[in-house]
Amino acid sequence: MGSFQLQRLGEVMKLEPDSPYEAEGVLNPAAARGPDGHLYLFPRLVARGNYSRIGIARVNFNQAGDPCGVERLGIALEPEADYERRPDGSGGCEDPRITFVEPLQRYMMTYTALSSNGPRIAFAVSDDLFRWKRLGLATFAPYRGIDFVQVANKDASLFPLAIANHAGKMQLALLHRPLFPGTRPEDTARHTGSRDVDLDHESIWISYCPIPTGGVEFEHLGLFNSHHRLAAPVAPWARLKVGAGAPPVLTRHGWLVIYHGVCALKGQGNDRPHLCYSAGVMMLAKEHPNKVRYRSAEPILTPTLPRERSGIVANVVFPTGIDRRDDLGSPDRFDIYYGMADARIGVARLDLPDSLPPGAAAAEPKGMV
Repeated sequence: MGSFQLQRLGEVMKLEPDSPYEAEGVLNPAAARGPDGHLYLFPRLVARGNYSRIGIARVNFNQAGDPCGVERLGIALEPEADYERRPDGSGGCEDPRITFVEPLQRYMMTYTALSSNGPRIAFAVSDDLFRWKRLGLATFAPYRGIDFVQVANKDASLFPLAIANHAGKMQLALLHRPLFPGTRPEDTARHTGSRDVDLDHESIWISYCPIPTGGVEFEHLGLFNSHHRLAAPVAPWARLKVGAGAPPVLTRHGWLVIYHGVCALKGQGNDRPHLCYSAGVMMLAKEHPNKVRYRSAEPILTPTLPRERSGIVANVVFPTGIDRRDDLGSPDRFDIYYGMADARIGVARLDLPDSLPPGAAAAEPKGMV
């Protein structure tokens, strides 16, 4: 087998319209195996007024070992800090990703904190997945005139191992996608023909910060002060925007990254473009993950089911959680958890191919897409 194929396994969670926490959506979960061996999901739960909390649920499996539902266990995080709330009482903790970071021997959650300043990357840490301690917002040093601090930023996740930065220092590495003005898909969709791609402002980035010292009770992460542009919009299915999805997982081919891309649906009006969110795969080099070994030219998952095409936000599949099935003795098998039109959570299975497909890394755009 020499290609990346996803097999849908079904739906594991949908919104409960009578729940005050879920009236406007259940979507985009983090996924992590706890110290007890159980798999837990951390879905974004959207209450009325677009007020988001991060829930926690235990995944149930059938006799074949396939995920088949969840047991809701409560709330992991809800807006409490100033950087998660707005003066009018709205705000949100959104779209988490969770990684067990081995140098810290702790679970690290990255999530989107929504305040009056817009979305920003926030961190929380836990040793059991049930009790979370906030570590504040990500801080970034400027890079060649690019200011990451004063712009919206989302789609962040940490690598589980220390990674060598540009100077060879072993540090924590973060994938993120700054949303510079004019680079949201609603903005880029206004260009109906070919357009110039601003490579610095439209890309997924990888940034590095020193590993915290001071033992297990560290209070915050340091400054992300080493940066590398990773991937820009290339293929038609991701013409308008790309962003990281599920956290990177190390495989025998390198770091597996499931990411999302956005395009405009054909035949729709340009006054209010109708967008389509799909998912693709990248494989990054093991020692130097700022190098892309492979990138899928076509999406591995795109909205085709009625439950993916119709919901709170139509035509969305949005991967944010990944579970390697070591529990089944299948380290080359991965279950991908994804948001379905912002109203449900689905799961699809990816079996790692024996070799990377031909074609290597997708070429970067030469200014135009």
